[in-house]
Amino acid sequence: MDVITPERLSLNTATTRAQWTLDKAIDGAARHGFGGVSPWRDQLQALGVEKAARQISEAGLAVSGLCRGGWYTAEGALTQTVIDDNRRAVDEAAAIGAACLVMVVGGLAPRSRDLEGARAMIEEGLATTLDYAKTAGVKIAIEPLHPMYAADRAAVNTMAQALDICDRLGDGIGLAADVYHIWWDPDVKAQIARAGKERLLAFHLCDWLVPTTDMLNDRGMMGDGVIDIPDLRQAVEAEGFAGLNEVEIFSAENWWKRDPDDVLETIIARAAGWC
Repeated sequence: MDVITPERLSLNTATTRAQWTLDKAIDGAARHGFGGVSPWRDQLQALGVEKAARQISEAGLAVSGLCRGGWYTAEGALTQTVIDDNRRAVDEAAAIGAACLVMVVGGLAPRSRDLEGARAMIEEGLATTLDYAKTAGVKIAIEPLHPMYAADRAAVNTMAQALDICDRLGDGIGLAADVYHIWWDPDVKAQIARAGKERLLAFHLCDWLVPTTDMLNDRGMMGDGVIDIPDLRQAVEAEGFAGLNEVEIFSAENWWKRDPDDVLETIIARAAGWC
């Protein structure tokens, strides 16, 4: 495999959200030679969608994805409010030229234990959003999350589950494969092959620390944990994935407390030397 050079990296702005607003993250990514960014919607809305689109374009950056749509179960039913918010997410993704809209689909509905019902609601919501996304030319990327998030964040927890949904819904929908969420799956390589080039829409990098001290905010820098990242990258690239390698690190007690320029320099070094 080729070395990951900076222009093949995308900065998911969660990685520096504690230090940088979106405008500063865009400037920082461009200054360090990254090929792209992946904004979060709250930061995008704070800056302003049109202003962000213009700044990203002027910086010469691609947009590897927009985080995030989904949360179909948040109100206990597939409400018009949830549907409308996902339409806004599609519009925002289109406005900034995002390669995909990443979907964190939602966990159990409030006060519910009905996991099958939650998954049915999620699929119905994805179908509705996909219909709208097709009119806007936006691709939908389901991000299967680690099973520890099944109750509160995403009841789609394996690539196989996500691809079953893709099979049923058809064109325009695929996966965001985040190594943090898929590395443990004994079927991961078979499912990467099943996804193929057309449905591998995003590839996210970080690492799984041992011990992990927080379910959400203790991800590691590549090389500091136990994930065989080169092996997974080889698998997605073997299927023809040629998108940016998006670095997404939630790290309340480590990387969010560091100088953000040092964080980006470390990402560049680890991507070249470890990934």
